[in-house]
Amino acid sequence: MGTYLWVAAGSALGGMARYWCSALAIERFGAAFPWGTLFINILGSFVIGIFGGLTGPDGRFLVSADVRTFVMVGVCGGYTTFSSFSLQTLGLMQDGEWARAGANVVLSVVLCLVAVWLGVLAAGAANALAR
Repeated sequence: MGTYLWVAAGSALGGMARYWCSALAIERFGAAFPWGTLFINILGSFVIGIFGGLTGPDGRFLVSADVRTFVMVGVCGGYTTFSSFSLQTLGLMQDGEWARAGANVVLSVVLCLVAVWLGVLAAGAANALAR
């Protein structure tokens, strides 16, 4: 039961951070393109990549399974927004905004893969410093 509480607490924090970032992006850039969701997915991918790399079997930091679950499933799961991405992309398609929908798909997939890769690289560099 304790693990579920860690997931719930992390999800609450991640969800609040997502809401704040989305609102900030809409305030600054408008709502015509889902910039907030794109940024959130990129940052969330980076965070899960670096945290996973730093705390994995070859990682620099030894943390409990509950801490990994809190951050990776709870915080990152509550923060990243691929469900929102899917709904917003569908909305763009339904509105005939095919170029924007395609850009959202390509940018989200490519940039999130690059972000998680950079996170893993950064964790590998940090792990190497500890050896």
